[in-house]
Amino acid sequence: MASDPVEYNIDAEFIEGNDPWAIIEPVFLTVSIYDGVEKYEQDLSTYSQNQRLVLACHLYMYEVNNGGHHQFYYNSTGIVWRDALECFNVMGATEFSEIIEISAERLGGSPRLSIIERNGTLDKPGLEFGDLDSRFYKLDSQLDIEKMLKDFILDN
Repeated sequence: MASDPVEYNIDAEFIEGNDPWAIIEPVFLTVSIYDGVEKYEQDLSTYSQNQRLVLACHLYMYEVNNGGHHQFYYNSTGIVWRDALECFNVMGATEFSEIIEISAERLGGSPRLSIIERNGTLDKPGLEFGDLDSRFYKLDSQLDIEKMLKDFILDN
């Protein structure tokens, strides 16, 4: 659950000396992914599109690394799938974008942002993400997404 807004001094010096998670953490602490789409959008309204994308990328990476695509979509983090897709596209990490696109196709092409509706689609017989998880893990070990995100933050 998001907390009340807090003042953070995220200046060029802070950005230069910290990793992407430390930089985006203040957004994470003030944006709720747990209280539905309307609250999520409302919380994000005070942030830039680029901050939104970096947050989504981090949430996607964390969740898939923790338990795969099924867990990503099953948990509240699934609400960020479109933003994560866009983030990878704008960063040029198209291999990750492709993985998200294929996973979304397996859920009907546009996974629901509502956790309740999205979870209903995860019960589809034969739905598997193991091949995509393996692809993700291999790619994650080859690409330095943290560096790509840091470069994206510095450029934007």
